[in-house]
Amino acid sequence: MKKLGLLLLVLFFVLLIGVALFWFVDNKLNYKKNIDVPVIVSVERGMGVLQIANQLEKNNVIDDARLLVLYIRYLKLANQIKAGEYQFVGKYSIKDVVEKIVKGMVIVRSITIPEGKALVEIKKIINDNPYLTGDITLEVKEGEILPETYNFNKGETRNGIIEKARKDMKKVLREAFLERNKDIPIKNEEELLILASIVEKETGVASERAKVASVFINRLNLGMRLQTDPTVIYAVTGGKMDLGRPIYKRDLVFDSPYNTYVYGGLPPAPICSPGIDAIKAVANPDKTKYLYFVADGITGGHLFAKSLAEHNKNVARYRSLKK
Repeated sequence: MKKLGLLLLVLFFVLLIGVALFWFVDNKLNYKKNIDVPVIVSVERGMGVLQIANQLEKNNVIDDARLLVLYIRYLKLANQIKAGEYQFVGKYSIKDVVEKIVKGMVIVRSITIPEGKALVEIKKIINDNPYLTGDITLEVKEGEILPETYNFNKGETRNGIIEKARKDMKKVLREAFLERNKDIPIKNEEELLILASIVEKETGVASERAKVASVFINRLNLGMRLQTDPTVIYAVTGGKMDLGRPIYKRDLVFDSPYNTYVYGGLPPAPICSPGIDAIKAVANPDKTKYLYFVADGITGGHLFAKSLAEHNKNVARYRSLKK
């Protein structure tokens, strides 16, 4: 009986120690540390649990790297940790931290490609983003990239952004072409993209895009040259679109298939990446008889005219305002 009593006493103390140890560990796991200043920790692909834990401790996100390692290994979560950037601010327990990196609650980065940018400009925007990786090795054509804001995680590739933007442009073009006014002289999606790129460069006023588009549609129907300055700039600069000076008379006769003062019809390819609104404006332009337009010199919009005489008056008005 004495031996049994002694054994029971030992078991009681072992159980007591076990309960105390469980309480201690659970308390440590659930203790929420306050992080006043946002801390960003990068979990790279291939990093081991100990590396991750040490990095979290080094950045004062947690107090005990060993406990985090034991917790992850006990729950067999090592293979579920997601690579990426994690921001910690506020109160976090070790359990909270593990949940965050297992669920992949990473910082979402974004890159914005503005409407009307030429390919050379778009490539620079993508190349200059420090959170993307790799070189642009894909062959990309002018106008193929849809201007938009794209979300990504740190470490994604530049080619990946290009692929998504190109896929999105194809989708937008396909839908716009299917929903187009069948009376417009646009035979395919490529022609729709080309004219939309011109409309995009001609006006930054959203409300008049469909009206500007109507001018070019009317000119194409009549066999008139488009005579649009952005195509001249594209031709003279070789696609860089930054002329750095006013257009001179000699530029208007610059021999290039992109120069719509010299050659009739549409240029051979887009001159920039147009936005969705410009594409839709060309697909369904306003029904007008306008053949000309010039800047109004006040609002940033344009004055439209049905005849050359009316247009010349608008040009004279614009020049007087400039003076």
